[in-house]
Amino acid sequence: MSIQWTGSGPELLLHIDRDRPEPLRDQLENALRAAIRAGRPGTGERLPSSRSLARDLGISRGLVTECYAQLQAEGYLVARPGAATRVAGAAQAATAGPSRPEATTVVRVDFRPGRPDLSSFPREDWSRALRRACRDVPVELLGYGDPYGDAALREVLAAYLRRVRAAAADDAHTIICAGYAQGLELVLRALAAEGVRTVAVEDPGDPDQRAIAAALGLDIVAVPVDERGIDVGALAATGARAVVLTPAHQSPTGVVLAPDRRQALIAWSVAHDATVVEDDYDAEFRYDREPVGALHGLAPDRVALIGSVSKSLAPGLRLGWILCPPRLSAAVAHHKEFADRGSPIIDQLALADLLRSGRYDRHLRHMRLRYAARRTALVEALRRHAPAVELRGLAAGFHTVALLPVGTDERAVVEEARRRSVGLYGMGSYRVDRHPAEPEPARLVLGYGNLTADAIQDGIGTIADLLRGG
Repeated sequence: MSIQWTGSGPELLLHIDRDRPEPLRDQLENALRAAIRAGRPGTGERLPSSRSLARDLGISRGLVTECYAQLQAEGYLVARPGAATRVAGAAQAATAGPSRPEATTVVRVDFRPGRPDLSSFPREDWSRALRRACRDVPVELLGYGDPYGDAALREVLAAYLRRVRAAAADDAHTIICAGYAQGLELVLRALAAEGVRTVAVEDPGDPDQRAIAAALGLDIVAVPVDERGIDVGALAATGARAVVLTPAHQSPTGVVLAPDRRQALIAWSVAHDATVVEDDYDAEFRYDREPVGALHGLAPDRVALIGSVSKSLAPGLRLGWILCPPRLSAAVAHHKEFADRGSPIIDQLALADLLRSGRYDRHLRHMRLRYAARRTALVEALRRHAPAVELRGLAAGFHTVALLPVGTDERAVVEEARRRSVGLYGMGSYRVDRHPAEPEPARLVLGYGNLTADAIQDGIGTIADLLRGG
């Protein structure tokens, strides 16, 4: 979309050198032609008026008028009586450089996990909270703020997490960050400064966690996950002094960390002077089970809990939080300050308003109903089209794991589905070792959060034969 200028119109940086023998008009034409070829200004964008550009460059208006006329004749510009001169679409297309290759297939129904229902973002509640924040924000908060985050948000957030997640939240050790990814990076940086060199991760697990740890130069060891969560005995054998895991709804298997393993994990952290980094993944959405409290509530001095509004509201808000062990909070805040000088204050105040008013809780209750209905649509679609497919991890979140019939080629199913414009994601893509020596059962991770019931029915119907196998 081109910029639609009003008032005095746009500025355009061009260079004219009066010491060169080349005539000024030729210089102006060449400079403007090169700017258009470089995509500045872009297709459809308005140029400065001849009078204002002449004034800015210190040349006669006649030179600018002649230049515009020449480039219009060459097809670079378009002009209509009474309207501004603009960059022609054809000229921009001809000079924009190599285009990005078109995708061979367009995904019509995408079962990508981890995507919330973006259409249900509470626009009215959020805009109301933003208006209040803009109106009431104290002047002093508009400067570079506390790297820990706004005090009002940390206070109300800590109270919320104590109430809803049974976390031992203390606003003095709560740090606001730009979503889960930044939170994990900040915590791992602080742990590296303490001497941690090896980080354990779940296998299968989130590839982004591994990528962040690797980018910081940390060694990564994979620990298997079974139907009761991470294998704490295998974790103890790794020698790692930190582990990143998703105990409330494991990503991607959907299992819950068993009570005895929760206790064993805390005991491991004490015995090895280790830190548990708890990704509070999908904890807000549960359907057929009792609430599961955060590990942080069991050992706040050993567990760093990281959460965000990416699943509850929208990823684009880039708002999250870290409940730090007291020994780490100053270091994490230090890294946050150098990363970006703190998260946007108006957004922080808006989130505090949403939490304080109860509208955040109301939104979550509404979304649980929507996701439960979509979960039902997925279960019914599979029952109708591929009844042999077993589903796991349905009790919470908005993705499930589908176990395909024995002998099914997971990768072949994913590739063929994409040829049919349906996006599927195999469990193999979450494995640390994507090419194990022994073949594993074919499993798909099916996300349904950002799909309507009709889209779910359509997508499953399109790939039904692939899911049935044989």
